[in-house]
Amino acid sequence: MDKRKLPSRLAAAGAALASLVTPSGAQAELKVGDTAPVFTAPAALGGKTFEFSLAKALARGPVVVYFYPKAFTKGCTIEANRFAEAQDEYQALHATVIGISGDDIDTLKKFSIEECRNRFAVASDEDGSIMKAYGAVMPLLSSYAKRVSYVVAADGRIAYAFSSMSPDDHVPNTLAALRELARQ
Repeated sequence: MDKRKLPSRLAAAGAALASLVTPSGAQAELKVGDTAPVFTAPAALGGKTFEFSLAKALARGPVVVYFYPKAFTKGCTIEANRFAEAQDEYQALHATVIGISGDDIDTLKKFSIEECRNRFAVASDEDGSIMKAYGAVMPLLSSYAKRVSYVVAADGRIAYAFSSMSPDDHVPNTLAALRELARQ
């Protein structure tokens, strides 16, 4: 192998890898100040299904829209438990919480009881349209969401955005953002 060509081959390999990790047409996550895409979706709360409407929820106050990869997986269960445990704090801040994944509604009916503890709703985005609109599609696994949380202010604008595959900081960070929003 000609060692002079190695850097260009490495660069080409790196570019090819980057194209796999960042699919073409992939939308970046939303930023603070962006208008939140309005959506309706089949949802479950306490095992009962209903149609969740972001517009209707925003009429009552801010909304935490959080995306998670898959119901009943370790990290998603931890995150759902933490959102459930914090519901009194969210309610005191007049905020609605909605979790969104690509899971089917039957799976989410069970998840809403067992892991969300009947405390908040989870919505089904089987076609991935909401995940795409929010830039929350997991690279290479388009039927799964990245773990991203947004606080949407009552005016429909993104007030806070946080992305981390760890479930640890989504609840404390969104609560802090809601407290700051309430002070404004």
